[in-house]
Amino acid sequence: MALLVYVDDIILADDDSELCAVFKDHLHKCFHIRDLGHLKYFWGIEMARNSQGLFLCQRKYGLEIIDECGLLGSKPVDFPIEMNQKLALASGKPLSNPLNIIT
Repeated sequence: MALLVYVDDIILADDDSELCAVFKDHLHKCFHIRDLGHLKYFWGIEMARNSQGLFLCQRKYGLEIIDECGLLGSKPVDFPIEMNQKLALASGKPLSNPLNIIT
C-alpha cells in the first residue's frame, strides 16, 4: 500500500481494493475524512484510467500556465531548429576574459 500525504490531501494506492476500503474506513473513524473517489487531478497531473492502465498527462497544467501568461490565443509556430539535429561541443578557443565582450 502506498499513502501520499500532502497538507490536507491523501492519495491511497494498492492492488487490493478490499484493503484500501478497510484502511479508508479506519482513517474516516480517526480523522473524519471524505473519499473523493478515483484520482483525477493532482499537482498539475491529470490521471485517466481505462482497461489498459493508468495514463498521466500535464496538458491542463500547461494550458493554465499559458493562460496565466496571456498567451492562450497565440498561434503555434514551427520550431526554429531542424529535428534530430546533432549538437557538437564548441571547438573554438575559450575567451580570455568573457566580461570584455562588446555586444
